[in-house]
Amino acid sequence: MRNVLSRRGVLGAGLAVGATAVATGVLSGTAHAEESFGGPLIGEPRGDQLHLLTFNLRYEGGDPSPRTWDERRPLVKTVLKREKPSILFSQEGVFGQLQDVLEDLGDKYDWIHLGRLGGSKSEATAIYWNTKRLKVVEYDHLWLSDTPLLIGSKNWGNNVVRMLTWIRFRDLRTGKEFYTVNNHFDHQSENARQRGAQMNLDVIAPWVEQGFPVVSAGDFNQVPDTPTYTILTDGGLVDSMLAAEEQVTPVWGTWNGWNPVPSETERRIDWILTTPEIRILKAAVNTYTEDDRTPSDHWPAQALIELP
Repeated sequence: MRNVLSRRGVLGAGLAVGATAVATGVLSGTAHAEESFGGPLIGEPRGDQLHLLTFNLRYEGGDPSPRTWDERRPLVKTVLKREKPSILFSQEGVFGQLQDVLEDLGDKYDWIHLGRLGGSKSEATAIYWNTKRLKVVEYDHLWLSDTPLLIGSKNWGNNVVRMLTWIRFRDLRTGKEFYTVNNHFDHQSENARQRGAQMNLDVIAPWVEQGFPVVSAGDFNQVPDTPTYTILTDGGLVDSMLAAEEQVTPVWGTWNGWNPVPSETERRIDWILTTPEIRILKAAVNTYTEDDRTPSDHWPAQALIELP
């Protein structure tokens, strides 16, 4: 890996300061009907496989009917119940909403959460996992800024506070350990997105040097073939949607803007990236709808993987 092993010091002094401070647009009707109303695209993983799903939930509040959280929650629940991910990377959810998701996932799941303004305040990059399969070894939250340990910090040109959450997991089936990073990059500042991409590489560099597989997922608020994306892929990360042995769906854009008709020309801004030694068996963009309603203004992205 190139840039992953060449750290630029985004963390360095910043960590110390923080610690001190505390077909264009349309799939065939039959196929889309199966995707919307049929069984899972990937579903419960078998054997040593792990199922990853990243989902910007759209924050609770502010959207009129039929886009309120109470109305969308059953659709989100349907997606999660059908797909049964080993790990769910969520973005934009607020505390009460995220508690609903935990309840809907069922007893086998646990989560780690911290609001980007601290405690239960504001949105979060919460991660959920199947406790029958995975155990948390360590975790942390970092803010996408020059002071990544300072709660609520922002100084890269973004008006909104942005953060990431990472977890080191142990697979209870195989004993293998790996790291995951859940991201929510800024929607306005390209500088902030590029700095966030480099920070990802800085964060994962020591894990890669120690030989751990890494997954970096989330809402990157940018499309492929842009500097933000290229920093990550030139840094050694692999786009699971493009590298999968089987693409279960077309390469749909993940930003739907509440449009129930998926499109390959829309913005694919939600990614699951991995280090190259991870085998990517399947990938999909889940375009489930119900009565022409979408669960969120993003489609979730999915990947079925095997650790080396």
